[in-house]
Amino acid sequence: MAAILPAALPLLILLMAAVRPAAAQDYKVEKSTDAPPAGLSPAVQAILGGDILKVTGPNGALCEVWLRKSVPAAATPDTELGVTFGQLATGTLIGIIQFPAEATDYRQQQIHPGVYTLRYALIPTDGNHMGMAPQRDFLLASPAAADTDPAALTFDQTANLSAKTTGTKHPSVWSLGPPDSSALPAIIHDQDAGAWELEFALTIEGSGSTPVALVVVGHAQGM
Repeated sequence: MAAILPAALPLLILLMAAVRPAAAQDYKVEKSTDAPPAGLSPAVQAILGGDILKVTGPNGALCEVWLRKSVPAAATPDTELGVTFGQLATGTLIGIIQFPAEATDYRQQQIHPGVYTLRYALIPTDGNHMGMAPQRDFLLASPAAADTDPAALTFDQTANLSAKTTGTKHPSVWSLGPPDSSALPAIIHDQDAGAWELEFALTIEGSGSTPVALVVVGHAQGM
């Protein structure tokens, strides 16, 4: 048996690799340069950078993200408990996202193919959203055709606009938290949460390059 083991070892390694979960290879991100998609207002298109983050998965293209060239900072940083990116003001336009096929947001709400703006917002501390995420920071997705002015909005304006995405009373929410990787952009599998995070850097006025992680696959625990 001892004489057979060295010869059989390479085959054993290959078999173990074949049965090992392939989750780490399910999604990937590629950074390239491309013009924003059609359907944006000239004002929104003018504030976007030329870089695009393309996320692909087992079924092909998942989403494409264009970020704002420079994101305005909040006049007064929010230091409340549970706020990770207090230097961002509620309703600030962060960028846009395009889904080539049906997608599902952090509340498992169905999102139709199309182009959407992404605005920053905090989960209300009203008791109805407890345990939804470790932090209160989220991006709300709104139809680009309905969100044509890049100026910041109030929370109610942002939520009502985003509700057009879901066709319900609830906005389309996408969890935004601190990243795990230092090599950006990256796509990271959070095995504990069962989610995939698109990690990238925002250029925030006064703060410079700020790493963030946006959950693009996965949902709140218990939902």
